[in-house]
Amino acid sequence: MTAPTALSAFLELSDSQLIDGHVVRGEGAAHSDVRDPATTDRIGTIVDATPAEVDRAVQSAIAAQKLWRKSNYHRRSELLHDAAREMKRTRPLVAEMLTREMGKPYKEAVDEVTWSATATDYYAEVSRHEAGRVLGPVVDGQFNFTTKEPLGVVVIILPFNYPLCLLCWQAAAAIASGNAVIIKPSELTTLTTLKFVEAFAGLPPGLVQLVAGGGRVGQQLVSHRDTHMVAFTGGIETGRAVAQACAGLYKRSLIETSGNDPFIVMPSAPIDVAARGAAFGAYLNCGQVCAAAERFYVHERVYDEFLLRLVGYTKQVRVGNGLDRVDMGPLASERELERYLGKLRLAKEQGVRTAVGGGRPAALKKGWFVEPTVLQDVPPEADILNDESFGPVAPVCRVASLGEAIERANHSRYALGSTIYTTDLAEAFRAVEEIEAGMVWVNAPLLDNDAGPFGGRKQSGMGRQLGAEGLDTFRHTKFNMIDPAARPHDFWWFPYQDAESFPGRDQAPGARRDV
Repeated sequence: MTAPTALSAFLELSDSQLIDGHVVRGEGAAHSDVRDPATTDRIGTIVDATPAEVDRAVQSAIAAQKLWRKSNYHRRSELLHDAAREMKRTRPLVAEMLTREMGKPYKEAVDEVTWSATATDYYAEVSRHEAGRVLGPVVDGQFNFTTKEPLGVVVIILPFNYPLCLLCWQAAAAIASGNAVIIKPSELTTLTTLKFVEAFAGLPPGLVQLVAGGGRVGQQLVSHRDTHMVAFTGGIETGRAVAQACAGLYKRSLIETSGNDPFIVMPSAPIDVAARGAAFGAYLNCGQVCAAAERFYVHERVYDEFLLRLVGYTKQVRVGNGLDRVDMGPLASERELERYLGKLRLAKEQGVRTAVGGGRPAALKKGWFVEPTVLQDVPPEADILNDESFGPVAPVCRVASLGEAIERANHSRYALGSTIYTTDLAEAFRAVEEIEAGMVWVNAPLLDNDAGPFGGRKQSGMGRQLGAEGLDTFRHTKFNMIDPAARPHDFWWFPYQDAESFPGRDQAPGARRDV
């Protein structure tokens, strides 16, 4: 039997849904082309799931979850470890598919599959370690404790930039907790995601399902009476709508709506290292990272040196097809290209000067490629500093002090991650204490840890993924109290003791009370 190739897998999975353990041809009429962002070639098609297909997926998830929640934690752990091993086995094929469908360099695609497997392994184990706790009782002889219970059916709505990694951050925690999941991938990475979720084939049918499509499909899943939580990653406006819909239904939600992360450089920093870190933080995944470095506040004493070195490293970034030897691939779609170029045009109209880049690579005639770009002496009020760019641009602003840098960093509706480069311990701890963000990276930009929570504040969202906090995102906590002897609780039951009655009133109205 011939091993599948990326292109044959795209054709095989086109117009498909994963429902009740089976990959089935979609019944919908709304088809759309899938194009390779590096070549613009058509590599497949997707079809929106119909309302009936979505409802079948929900009903299948309910049935699977009712059985799965009763399974012991050791079995859950073993099956999730099996899934992680399958992710690693199929990593070359899935990574190639991700590069062809979304555009990121193959090395970054391989990394993403690896991170997906480590998150799955992590939750396979950590979910076994704590399923509640024993509390000191408030009454002699009683037993007080908490238990953790699954929520039910969890809807996962994914973006295109890290579709597999975010899937596992959420799905592994949800499944380990006893939930079923229904995945609604981005239209830009549906076929790769369909291939990737084959890693969960060892789980009971219906426990992991995928329905393709756009906003209507997502809206039906969010508003469905038989789904119990929504994990959403995407833009602020859509995230707000999802949160409002969930709030109206008293349905739990995890919302991550990207960021506009600050990157501070102080005079004590090793400037060459800081510049390399800045280039990586701004251009990783063509800047399509929710926690990308998007606002650079550099102390005036080192501004010129930092800018010079950042421009130098930016010129070294190799741009091209992610299957070649490159550092940065294209943007994910023509729509993303036009949106991003519009932000650069606005910056130019506002008088912002370009130090390097700012356009499209002349040598790349096809594909949605852009140049990595450095903008210099950017005024604090410029839109490019205050709105999420989600593209490979580094706008650099001059500051006079750490206090000014922190003030400007906090002057934002976003608060996901943040970076500071300094070797001054006092400055490092001041940044940790004063920067308003879900994460602060000191000399270590954009790193994650499966054991540490990921998430933001303000309009970057609410809730946490990864770590023990990420596990509890998908669990109810139930408080339990047992009196083994079933004794009467005369210390507070009826009838109340006369000695505990209000002391200023006698039994007979108007009667004299002797003191």
